[in-house]
Amino acid sequence: MDFTPTDEQRAASALAAEIFTDLSTPARLATLGTATDGDLWKALTAAGLPEAVEDIGLLGLVLLLEEQGRATAQVPLAATCVHGLLAVAAHGTPEQRERLLPPLRSGAEVAAGAFTHGGGPPPVRAAPVGAKSGAARTGGGAPARLTGTVPVVPWLCEATLLLVPDADRRLWLVRTAAEGVGVVPVATTAPWSAGRLTLDGAPAEPLGDAEGPAPYDEVLATARTAFAGLQAGVCAGALARAVAHTSTREQFGRPLSTNQGVLLRAADAHMDTEAIRVTAYEAAWRRDEGLDAAPHAMTAAWWAAEAGIRVVHAGQHLHGGIGADVTHPAHRHFLWGRQLGAYLGSGAQLLEELGELLTANRMEEPV
Repeated sequence: MDFTPTDEQRAASALAAEIFTDLSTPARLATLGTATDGDLWKALTAAGLPEAVEDIGLLGLVLLLEEQGRATAQVPLAATCVHGLLAVAAHGTPEQRERLLPPLRSGAEVAAGAFTHGGGPPPVRAAPVGAKSGAARTGGGAPARLTGTVPVVPWLCEATLLLVPDADRRLWLVRTAAEGVGVVPVATTAPWSAGRLTLDGAPAEPLGDAEGPAPYDEVLATARTAFAGLQAGVCAGALARAVAHTSTREQFGRPLSTNQGVLLRAADAHMDTEAIRVTAYEAAWRRDEGLDAAPHAMTAAWWAAEAGIRVVHAGQHLHGGIGADVTHPAHRHFLWGRQLGAYLGSGAQLLEELGELLTANRMEEPV
């Protein structure tokens, strides 16, 4: 097994790193507050990075998201690529791909996914067009009307296109401007332009067709892998700041980094960050190779949720009192790490789901 990034993937990652370093500076982020960085989004799309994801695959996207996480850049890159570009490219009908991919590639469309990463799909019901709310589920590739609520959807307030799973695990495309779609901004730990989604008979079209509907589990695994990659970058950025601070900050005439307690804390954070990164790489590589990646995506999500929170806490603690300053860049990484951990789900919940999946796979193996 070799999931070493290709030259094309590394080149895209290097370009992303350059753009994020130049534009997503601490001073600029302080000015933005909780707003999305529109100029940065334009720069990324002008460089062709969202469009490149179709060629560099999920592993390439994970590399891009690592760079975004290092800079805590406020753009909907993960949501648009996972719930828009990759989902439509992999599972959309030829007509859907022709209609939806060009604006997603150019950045004219921003996508978001109404997924809950733990406990199954949200309680959204699909009824045939013309039927009353709560009627029997529509079948095949027919359009439907959706009813239900999703409490928190990242980047919802910026999105024009939504990917919404229903309680029966079918995936639907919904326009945020459509009748029956309610969007209420929600304050989250990280500045993700999140919102509460309310669907009241909102018109929707199925992703895919009757013969090949989009698989909910595969799209969920892709999202988990991508957001784990984002967390790997957030953790790497937090750790890099902590190392720089403890190497230059002196106590009793010696750098803080010479203290054994500081060294051990940083070493543990490094190992946790590498575990997130490597498991995300493996899950992404398997998806790109057409292999089963569901348990690997859950593993990456578990590391991102559990270890990610440990790393950003360590990063803040190693800054001492400075880390508690809400205007300091170290605190921004802390906020992002906490939000990603909450979004991916609790560690116990992910482990339970992983155990159920592994047990089911074992039961299906021939004796």
